Amino acid sequence: MTAATDTRIAPTAPTPLDDLRLGRRTRSRRRWIGVSVLGALLVALLITTVLVGETFYPLSDIIAVIAGQDVPGASFTVGRQRIPRALTGVLAGIAFGIAGTTFQTLLRNPLASPDVIGITSGASVAAVLSLVVLHLSAPLTLTLSLLMGVATAAAIYLAARGGESTGGRLILIGIGIGAMLDAVVSYLIQRAAEWDVAVAMRWLTGSLNGSRMEDIPALAIAVAALMPLVLFLSRDLRALEMGDASATALGVRVDRTRLLLIVSAVALACFATATTGPIAFVAFLAGPIAARIVGAGSSLVVPAALVGSCLVLAADLIGQFAFSTKFPVGVITGILGAPYLLFLLIRTSRLGGSS
Repeated sequence: MTAATDTRIAPTAPTPLDDLRLGRRTRSRRRWIGVSVLGALLVALLITTVLVGETFYPLSDIIAVIAGQDVPGASFTVGRQRIPRALTGVLAGIAFGIAGTTFQTLLRNPLASPDVIGITSGASVAAVLSLVVLHLSAPLTLTLSLLMGVATAAAIYLAARGGESTGGRLILIGIGIGAMLDAVVSYLIQRAAEWDVAVAMRWLTGSLNGSRMEDIPALAIAVAALMPLVLFLSRDLRALEMGDASATALGVRVDRTRLLLIVSAVALACFATATTGPIAFVAFLAGPIAARIVGAGSSLVVPAALVGSCLVLAADLIGQFAFSTKFPVGVITGILGAPYLLFLLIRTSRLGGSS
């Protein structure tokens, strides 16, 4: 009788291809978990914004208001104040988040967000001019802010062209132009009538106070039209992050893609700024926070949009209820973003700058 032969096959060592596939699955799982958590957090913040206030209304009343029924008290408080406030915060956060991460990726520099490089300052000049000097209607104010923001972005881009460090030049020139535009805003405020100053200052701080349903459609249309475009170009955006030569080798039409992305990001930032005012540092913080959550190597458009909305709603809730004095959302985001900006400036200085 012969001994039975062992037919078991020894396990083989993982190949580099197996490691690559495992890494892709791990990154994909982390991304979907991160996006799901951010989505759940956004829904929770949205519900909290609608529910929480000086007067508590049962969920049944809120559902009735959303369904269009007339509920005494709740129809005004929830339907005319809380819901517009919540929707404006969500849409503005999406717009700022996408605009910020698009600029930061294109220029390969975390300092390159619309509020840091002066684009929102251009929109602010137009809005303050409209509010305190020309006394234009809300649609005309929105249009003027959008045009001025685009013009400011074009001026910064043209002034920064050429040289070996276009990204760094653009940021420095943008900061300088932004400082000049902020001086113009200060002059307009100083010369404004007393009753116009309060309106302008509330807007300049960045606030969801006074949000109206009438102001939402323009911002909603901009987000609905431009977010899919940026998502469609997100693969090319990641290629551009590696440089123009590498992107061209991968088949990206560099000039056309960059132009479409810049115009989309500028338009989103300007629409949001014209609606809520320049809410500080949301565009600046959304991309880096999203990258920490979902990891590198994938598009940050959707995660940054979710982070932007969560930042705006969370900061608004903190400003309303965390202190004895109510603060606009821009004050809270400014407190959160300023230390990070200082950290980046110090780190960039130590590393000798960034291109």
